[in-house]
Amino acid sequence: MSERAIIIGTSAGGVQALSRILPRLPEALSMPVLVVVHVPPRKPNALVELFAKKCPLPVKEAEDKEPLANGIIYLAPPNYHLLVETENSLALSSDEAINHSRPAIDALFETAADAFGPGLTGIVLTGANHDGAAGLKAVGLAGGTAIVEDPASAEVPIMPAAALAACPTAEVMTLDQISNFLKETAAQ
Repeated sequence: MSERAIIIGTSAGGVQALSRILPRLPEALSMPVLVVVHVPPRKPNALVELFAKKCPLPVKEAEDKEPLANGIIYLAPPNYHLLVETENSLALSSDEAINHSRPAIDALFETAADAFGPGLTGIVLTGANHDGAAGLKAVGLAGGTAIVEDPASAEVPIMPAAALAACPTAEVMTLDQISNFLKETAAQ
């Protein structure tokens, strides 16, 4: 298991944004990718099927107590917080919504920051609330790399702007720059 991981959080406009990033990840990725997308709680998650068709990496819905594996994209299931346990396994929680969201970006980012510290790359993309702001700050405080989608080019700028306000040291990038950064990171 890698000591590195990529985490991505998004909401409104997120499927389109992820469609510009996830398919461009290299097949030989030596770390896991964990993704939270705000989705309706009672609808089946069609994102796994959608991204499995587009991505060179396996895409799956995260399961409780599942060990993390390199080169897999894990999507948070609807209505559950996705957490990283310190022994590098995943956990699902039905605790209260955070920032009106379950799954919440902050829940994943804060637990992943504890587990991976400086080996973590956290990315907040387009969205319409403040979820992810506290989590991205935790990534930065743990020594990880904090990135926000440029609010000027985000479909919905509220979420990346809030994350940047909470973590002013975050790198601001367009979707193409994020994709290129992840390819470079994967090659290291």
